Amino acid sequence: MSETPDSTGLPVDPADLPYVFADAFNARNVELLDALFEPEAAHVVRPGLMSSGARRRAALPTVVRDRVPITVALRQVYVVGDTALLINDYVHDGVGPDGTRVHAEGTATDIARRGPDGHWRYLISNPSGTA
Repeated sequence: MSETPDSTGLPVDPADLPYVFADAFNARNVELLDALFEPEAAHVVRPGLMSSGARRRAALPTVVRDRVPITVALRQVYVVGDTALLINDYVHDGVGPDGTRVHAEGTATDIARRGPDGHWRYLISNPSGTA
């Protein structure tokens, strides 16, 4: 990570956002995960299907409970003003809730925005990338 998030746990550098997300996800910290998204943020569930706002927030506890740990590797960050495009590789690897081995990987393309408080949050989370 390029800079340590401040005492809120929220990143002050857009390059840190995927790493803070992964740490919160692996710790099953639903409150921090939710705080890493703009209130109206959208999550691409799969190509062609988005979840946003209250619907996205309501799904977080189930997503965190049912997923195996994630690791991320940031490829690129492009920043223009208070908007950033983040491209990162991720790997879910471990044992799923039903006891079977899970390995899933991909490249996410995400849009983040710096808020008035100086923290970066997801506006569009697209783990499907260009798939």
